[in-house]
Amino acid sequence: MNRFENAKRIVIKVGTSTLTYDGGGINIRRFETLVKVISDIKNSQKEVVLVTSGAIGVARGKMGFADKPKCVKDKQALAAIGQCELMNHYSRDFAKFNHNVAQVLLTKDVTSDSVRYQNAKNTFERLLELGVLPIVNENDVISTEQIEFGDNDTLSATVASLIGADLLIILSDIDGLYNSDPRKNKDAKLIPIVEKIDKSIEDLAGDAGSNRGTGGMITKIYAAKIASESGTDMLIANGADPDVLYDILDGKEIGTLFVSEK
Repeated sequence: MNRFENAKRIVIKVGTSTLTYDGGGINIRRFETLVKVISDIKNSQKEVVLVTSGAIGVARGKMGFADKPKCVKDKQALAAIGQCELMNHYSRDFAKFNHNVAQVLLTKDVTSDSVRYQNAKNTFERLLELGVLPIVNENDVISTEQIEFGDNDTLSATVASLIGADLLIILSDIDGLYNSDPRKNKDAKLIPIVEKIDKSIEDLAGDAGSNRGTGGMITKIYAAKIASESGTDMLIANGADPDVLYDILDGKEIGTLFVSEK
């Protein structure tokens, strides 16, 4: 049985390492494939919200920064530059398939302020009613430690919870959750399904992610908790080929599925 056959509302999160090369330039072939596949999914009458990383990464390449910025001023300046560049690419490429996009920038206080939460929820609902694709990122330009999500895995799970999504797909540079670190153990086995997130699962999370991203498996485990508690299934898959989205929705065994509690 295809668990996702009837998934109507889907959140797709794509990481910096999926969208860009090491130097920060956009991976055009992968980017265009992602846009085409999401457009096709929308054509099948599914509602899609895209949570995208990559703003700072894209700006690094544009501005000639060799490494990830460390000071807050640089991060915020690059976020402002890169978000504009990123949305320009998304808007132009989705328009080729007759889909309109909207930019939604969030900070963590949307979850703690009831008015802001409801306003955000209303905006998402209306955009989806209009057939528009919301493209979400953290508002890194104004984020401080007190109001930042810190990573887009957590952001995507929060969005999935806010809109009552049926499925959250996290596309990353890893195939899923393994029983040990595959970078250190060639015999590591992929865990296809997680029905309960307990300490044994948390202990498999390891350390941070790639040089270009801010997350890692530990942030994905935390995101899975948020999604699961709100009734959203979450799946981690490798985003090297965005066509994997077709395989996921066709019910093929891909990556690691975290089954929701509801």
